[in-house]
Amino acid sequence: AELSVEECCDKGVEWANKNRMCASLPLISESRECSMSQEQCCRSQLEKQTCSDGVEFANVREECDSHAAENSTCEAQYFKTCCYCCLLGKAAQVQGQSCDPNPKMGYQCGIVFKSCCGKGPEGIDLSISDDAPKKQQVEISKEELDQEDPYLHDGCRGGGPCSQQCRDTGSSYVCSCFVGYQLQPDGITCEDINECITGTHSCGLGQTCVNTLGSFRCQRDTSCGTGYELTDDSRCKDIDECETGTHNCPPDFICQNTPGSFRCRPKLQCMSGFIQDALGNCIDINECLSTNTPCPAGQICINTDGSFTCQRISPSCGRGYHLNEDGTRCVDVDECSSPNQPCGEGHVCINAPGNYRCECKAGYTFDVISRTCIDINECRRYPGRLCAHKCENTPGSYYCTCTMGFKLSADGRSCEDLNECESNPCSQECANVYGSYQCYCRRGFQLSDIDGISCEDIDECALPTGGHICSFRCINIPGSFQCTCPSSGYRLAPNARNCQDIDECVAESHNCSFNETCFNIQGGFRCLSLECPENYRKSGDTVRLEKTDTIRCIKSCRPNDVNCVLDPVHTISHTVISLPTFREFTRPEEIIFLRAITPTYPANQADIIFDITEGNLRDSFDIIKRYMDGMTVGVVRQVRPIVGPFHAILKLEMNYVMGGVVSHRNIVNVHIFVSEYWF
Repeated sequence: AELSVEECCDKGVEWANKNRMCASLPLISESRECSMSQEQCCRSQLEKQTCSDGVEFANVREECDSHAAENSTCEAQYFKTCCYCCLLGKAAQVQGQSCDPNPKMGYQCGIVFKSCCGKGPEGIDLSISDDAPKKQQVEISKEELDQEDPYLHDGCRGGGPCSQQCRDTGSSYVCSCFVGYQLQPDGITCEDINECITGTHSCGLGQTCVNTLGSFRCQRDTSCGTGYELTDDSRCKDIDECETGTHNCPPDFICQNTPGSFRCRPKLQCMSGFIQDALGNCIDINECLSTNTPCPAGQICINTDGSFTCQRISPSCGRGYHLNEDGTRCVDVDECSSPNQPCGEGHVCINAPGNYRCECKAGYTFDVISRTCIDINECRRYPGRLCAHKCENTPGSYYCTCTMGFKLSADGRSCEDLNECESNPCSQECANVYGSYQCYCRRGFQLSDIDGISCEDIDECALPTGGHICSFRCINIPGSFQCTCPSSGYRLAPNARNCQDIDECVAESHNCSFNETCFNIQGGFRCLSLECPENYRKSGDTVRLEKTDTIRCIKSCRPNDVNCVLDPVHTISHTVISLPTFREFTRPEEIIFLRAITPTYPANQADIIFDITEGNLRDSFDIIKRYMDGMTVGVVRQVRPIVGPFHAILKLEMNYVMGGVVSHRNIVNVHIFVSEYWF
């Protein structure tokens, strides 16, 4: 039974899902409509799969260029198109732009753009405040879930309502038909076009148009002529009159079939030298009357009964002629072919029937004094008119030559530019110029001053600006250079020149134990076990800043512990900070800011004193008091250069003094790590 278009389409989709390709799609029907439907549905499904893979790749990898695929295939193009459009949508969402795609992106790209823009990136609340509200979970609506499927609202999904072809326009859909069909007024159904009625067939004269589904065929309607008959497939076939018995050969003749007719051959054959007439009589052949004379030259043909004879003729020749090798006729004597050269040097011998004459050769002229032929110097006689560049005279002629950088044209006179670059004279690149050539080098190389042909590598690392090309170390390679970073703790930035610190704590590539806290520093990390002393507890959050890590211990007294209550120390903090090795230390560098919140006292008479009590090796640091935005701030400064690697623990005190007595004290232990490298 003939398969429907829907069944053929389902087979194409099934093949795409199973094999992820449509190149070797097996056709399940000889029907033209089924084959087109099967192949179209397979390709459409393959495009959807490839596009979904591109969107997933963009969501996971946040880039598209590392995808390993042959860029020349259609599948790879669909993959990258959807991957790029998804990245554009995600970028628009991050930048707070509208998720409505630009129509110039195309219909398919617009769906993917809007889908990826509508998702939004999953983020983490980075607030350092203890009072920051916790991030509330947001319920995803059904409309947002629908955006996960870029084809969910495609009006042509699954073939759509169209009987043959469907194209989604965003707000609606448009149906179309295969070749040989036309769309009906309902805009959905397709009907066969009768080319024989509409006159769009290509049948010629003597043929009748016969309509078929989606096409037509031409049938011959004229007779084949005498000796032929028409077959069922409108072809002309020869009639064998000898086999059918429709010939009229006499009893003494044999019937022989020919294309479109027949011949009668007599059963009795004549001997050699005779020919048989239509009645079967043998008649002598006069061989002497044939076009090809049977006798050789110099002999006469005499006909005989059933054969012929040849009789020799002996002619006599006059002056300037002689008999040919067969002795049958007189031929001219070529005096010019004699090795004796009858005309002499510089002459040309011209043979004539029974005679000859002497003339000067081309390039020679007759000298009336010497009575000989002498050479003509064409270069001197016609200066500048024979050759474009240089003329060289030869006996009886001349030839043209060209200067360096040119070659002789096909006419033997003009000179045309010689493309020296075809012989690869340069080590890298060659540019042909009129009459010469110029060598030049690719990027990263320079032309040698010695030979002007070879290309020498440019050591970018040794140039005056080489020290600024790479942030750490520059390695020269032929035609370019490479930047490297320290062997551990750093990785090369995307610009391939700068080095980026690897945060081992975030990447979880550290080896800190469960009871230790990982602190990232430039080029490495430190595992520190920072515990709160007795009567203190850790605060709920650990503050993570760009270059510091802080653990805060808050006083927590046991009931009825008077000494604990009277102890002025309220908080003890541990802060980790990573500092660079300042190569050119010209002024103090401010590294830590302690912001003091003044406790509530009558008349606000508290004085705040900042001090470094321990760990200030070589007096490399100091602390000053400053007022900023209505707050008292203790600024810790580095006043001396420190060469890494270096580790110090500064103990800072922030004392609130009332009436000469410390009423409130905060202690900050600062772990300072100075790195060897800083980028």
